[in-house]
Amino acid sequence: MKNYDMMNVGVIGTGLLGTAVAKRLLSTGHKVMVYNRTKEKTESLKILGAQVAESPKQVAKKSDLVITIVKDANAVESVAFGKDGIIHGKHEKLIVADMSTINPISSKKIAENYSKYGITMIDSPVMGGPSLAEKGQLVVMIGGKKESYERFKSVFDSIGEKTFYLGENGAADAMKLAMNLQIAILALSISEGIMFAKKSGLDPLLFLDVLNSTYFKTGMSLLKGPKMAKGIFEPSFFLNVMQKDLDEINYTAKKFGAKLPVARLANELYQNAVKDGFGNIDYTGILAYLEKTSNT
Repeated sequence: MKNYDMMNVGVIGTGLLGTAVAKRLLSTGHKVMVYNRTKEKTESLKILGAQVAESPKQVAKKSDLVITIVKDANAVESVAFGKDGIIHGKHEKLIVADMSTINPISSKKIAENYSKYGITMIDSPVMGGPSLAEKGQLVVMIGGKKESYERFKSVFDSIGEKTFYLGENGAADAMKLAMNLQIAILALSISEGIMFAKKSGLDPLLFLDVLNSTYFKTGMSLLKGPKMAKGIFEPSFFLNVMQKDLDEINYTAKKFGAKLPVARLANELYQNAVKDGFGNIDYTGILAYLEKTSNT
């Protein structure tokens, strides 16, 4: 059992991941204050002992570390610099850790804007999803000032079983996008394997049994594959959010001069799936979209 130094931590954004992170922090003894634009989404955390704030400003005033976990860079900027934003609750000890999935270019600009107000921001995206967050088994990636990360190491150790310090601001966000690209393409690969097996007259669960008996098995094929084959797409990570991340990946690749033809194709498929109404299911629901288009 890990030992943690107890901290005052704010969590801004209580979607699937934000709620799970806040629950884990509460269960490991940290004092947690939460804020979400839709206040009803904080009720489950209030019951568990979290304080509920009326604004990001209030979270900042009461916290040593504020973790932001919101939709995109525009949302990060809104909670940071908008009316009653984090900067208006600044105090000497305040550090911000952005756990949102945004591109490294935007992350650097946001960190620079924070610095104008005397606030240090580190980027701290994670891999693993809500279920692993609640167990403290995330993989945490850190970009920014190393001393700021080390000051709150106990917080990151609470939610993650492994942490990688990757360098300057933006480095962790670049790594996160590289990881999510693997996930998006892997979901497409498993989907097409299931479809191919079905059209060949094979049981898709048998396809997965064979796949998972080989070197080519993955966590996704083991854990999500059987659900995909049965048409179960309960969201742990929404398809429309994966599509947003593919937008970020392709934008960043263009800015960095990287040609990623498969990433572009993946984005087109996820974009079409969102347009066709598949956005609010799990990202592995790309299978449902591909099957629909195959049948038409």
